[in-house]
Amino acid sequence: MSSVSSTAGLSSPAGGAQPKPSPIKAGEPKVSKRQVVTVSSSVAVLVVFLAAWQWLPGWFGMPEFVLPKFTTVVQEAMHMWTNGGFMEHFWITALEVVVGFALGALLGLGVGVVLGLSPMAESVLSPYILALQIAPKVAFAPLFVMWLGYTVYPKILVAILIVFFPIMINVLSAIRTVDPDMVNLVRTLNASRWQIFRLVEFPSSLPSLFSGLRIGATLAVVGVTVGELVGGNMGLGFLLVDAEGQGNTAGVFVAIIGLTVIGIAAYAAVVWAERRYLHYIPRATTTTI
Repeated sequence: MSSVSSTAGLSSPAGGAQPKPSPIKAGEPKVSKRQVVTVSSSVAVLVVFLAAWQWLPGWFGMPEFVLPKFTTVVQEAMHMWTNGGFMEHFWITALEVVVGFALGALLGLGVGVVLGLSPMAESVLSPYILALQIAPKVAFAPLFVMWLGYTVYPKILVAILIVFFPIMINVLSAIRTVDPDMVNLVRTLNASRWQIFRLVEFPSSLPSLFSGLRIGATLAVVGVTVGELVGGNMGLGFLLVDAEGQGNTAGVFVAIIGLTVIGIAAYAAVVWAERRYLHYIPRATTTTI
């Protein structure tokens, strides 16, 4: 007994208290070493890019009206923020992007489901949908301005046209490639046509739908910008044209950065929704985004 107690006394720390690992609280985010390295590398790339933007134009003797320094762009952004109504234009463009993206996504989803469930409808409508996609969207912008005037509606319509096709194609392909064994299994349980769609076909199309939404989130910004460039009196596209007409290169960069921020926010919202609703799908250890 004495030898056992002495051995225990030697193995225990002073005070007789055993060290306890700190418990991980429920819901506490776990940050891995790989994530830290990834974020640090991304920040380092951004710092290098901004440093090159700031000093390289001067080293190469490039004039400010061709490529302004980063600090010049920041100063112009502050000026446009305080005196140029930048945020008003920013939110108008953001609203047009959100509405155009949402309507284009709903239209693409609906048409994709209809064409996927009806081969006859696909055979009849696909040539016209393809012709609409092949036609350059920039050519429609002046027409929409003539019809609807200098309002938000032409920009939203151009965004709808651009967003529609990739989402429609992704949903159509997903509906057509649903596992027939799963459909037959549900049919053996006396499921109706609506139940087959709701329980098998639509859930199977969600991964492809979100892939199309990722593409559409960025294309919506392109569509709205095209509409504002052609016939806008508000929005970041209008600011871009106005700055270009004044020879204000820094102002052009400010408008481009604002459009980029809107596109990143839209893409991030789609990614967040995808991870929330498709959490049951295992993610690859290596991802592009």
